[in-house]
Amino acid sequence: MSFSSKVKNEVCRYSDFSKEEAIAELSAIMKASGTLSLAGNKQFSFRVTTENPAIARLIFKLLKEHFDIHTKLMVKKSNSLKKNNIYMVVITEEMGVRSLLKDVGVLSEDNDMLSLNYGIPSEIVKDGECKRSYVRGAFLGGGSISNPEKTYHLEFVTHDNQYAAELSQLINSFGLGSKVIQRKSSFVVYIKEGEQIVDLLNIIGAHSSLLELENVRIMKEMRNNVNRLVNCETANLSKTVNASVRQVESIKLIQKEIGLTRLPKNLREIAEIRLSYPDESLKELGQMLNPPVGKSGVNHRLRRIEKIAEELRKGDS
Repeated sequence: MSFSSKVKNEVCRYSDFSKEEAIAELSAIMKASGTLSLAGNKQFSFRVTTENPAIARLIFKLLKEHFDIHTKLMVKKSNSLKKNNIYMVVITEEMGVRSLLKDVGVLSEDNDMLSLNYGIPSEIVKDGECKRSYVRGAFLGGGSISNPEKTYHLEFVTHDNQYAAELSQLINSFGLGSKVIQRKSSFVVYIKEGEQIVDLLNIIGAHSSLLELENVRIMKEMRNNVNRLVNCETANLSKTVNASVRQVESIKLIQKEIGLTRLPKNLREIAEIRLSYPDESLKELGQMLNPPVGKSGVNHRLRRIEKIAEELRKGDS
């Protein structure tokens, strides 16, 4: 089972709704994954289609408990390669589909004229709980979340630019930073920040999935920190080794050309110690001197030695 399916199954287990919350959640689900049909005799029917049986059961339960609508529930095999079952919740004219569609803001009526409402009616998301229910329904109807082991990405797929903009604005009212992009004929509201995805899972009530994602985030952050430390240590070690090789080469050149005895006493001492201990750090070399010298002092002496060697090389060229 995908991580996205696990989140949806967890969300569907929440069923303690008020009538207003049920309207908000159904409105979002029906706009995301519903189809309105008009028969020749001007009879409406509405069909919600999903591959997740938990979502179909939730819709069935909400309609029964809050609208006294006993829907038809149909199952058929998918034509896709995945061969999952397709679950369809069908609401007909006889069941009161017109009244339901007006209640959930899918249809608007003005002077006996019915029209589709592509936006999010403000009366449906009038308070914080209704807003949470709407976001939850939008995720169940058209949302998905990537496996956090691979990447952080949560999105809502919609088919109308105005609706996508209003959904993004609703999500961002919780302090999130969702954005909208167009993907072929769809408009996608997405979040890519791991911390914000955690916040959205909290909003829709997916607390177990939230903890699982947080554990993944912690492990990934630990791995990244370890990798950064290893890379830093490797870079420092490489830098130290290269400097030591360069210093030893310079000292040997001076030894060959003019002899170390020609060097001032402080330079000769550090040169001899560096030749004897090519793998030691500057701090350790300084502690071997009498009296001991700090790291910066050792570095200064070795740089003077390298400068002398550089002048000898120029003289030979």
